[in-house]
Amino acid sequence: MVLTIGVILVVAAAVLGGVAALIPGTPAIPLDRRRPYRTESESQLTRFAGSAVQGIEGILATRNVRFFNRDTLENAGLRLSQADFLFLILIGAFVGGLIGLVVAGPLLALLLVLAAPFAAHLVLGFLSGKRRAKFDEQLGDTLQLLSGSLRAGHSILRAIDAAATESQAPTSEEMRRVVSETSLGRDLLVSLNDTAERMKNEDFVWISQAIQINREVGGNLAEVMDQVNETIRERSEIKGHIKALAAEGKFSAYILMALPVGIVAMLMVISPGYMDKLFTTLLGGILMVASAVLMTIGGLWMRKIIDLKF
Repeated sequence: MVLTIGVILVVAAAVLGGVAALIPGTPAIPLDRRRPYRTESESQLTRFAGSAVQGIEGILATRNVRFFNRDTLENAGLRLSQADFLFLILIGAFVGGLIGLVVAGPLLALLLVLAAPFAAHLVLGFLSGKRRAKFDEQLGDTLQLLSGSLRAGHSILRAIDAAATESQAPTSEEMRRVVSETSLGRDLLVSLNDTAERMKNEDFVWISQAIQINREVGGNLAEVMDQVNETIRERSEIKGHIKALAAEGKFSAYILMALPVGIVAMLMVISPGYMDKLFTTLLGGILMVASAVLMTIGGLWMRKIIDLKF
């Protein structure tokens, strides 16, 4: 009962800390000038979070440290600064350390604290991949918007602006970024190529190349966009068929990788003393290391087999 109450309190503190971290800190312009009619005051938790974020920013600025740069956070779709994200990592490490200390002792607490930065990198990678996949799904609709605007007589920049207005995130965010960079004097093709590289999307490279060719030789850009859109849709259909056929192989690979770990965990729960020799003898340690190496090789091999290139 006491353990359950403690875990609940720790989780509640983590949620409150995360919410407080997402609240922006005190800006350079005073609050009474920005919001003269605001009467409510900030809570103590909010002020503490803002002070902590400012302290982290001061340390990073003094030592010129960059753990998570702005591009990485933007590719993941997070509107946070490096200091805000590091503050969230510190909260996660603190909560994980408390849970590990309560559940198993100092060793597990230390492991969970050290695992917090690696978990943050995994989360950023997952969010970036999800955002890029969504951008790829919306590419066909984006091309339709571009070709429709071009047929209506708009310029390519105005068509991109319309696509930014009518599309959903992340396409709207990326198109709006292209328009903003072009308005500041950057070349349109350079901005489009950067978008393709940032999203790691080969299909979007075709759009940039089509615009570049149209600038050099002229022609009807709307018809070119329609042809590119048709090609991209056919490629997407082929990708869908291949992913459906490869899904069984991926699922089998996941089961084969998780089966040894699951069997060991089940045996340790059912009969705790059955696996003691693996952890207490030299031969058991050698077998565990050899098993980890072989499983890693097998996992990389299966990943190479089911990782299809389009």
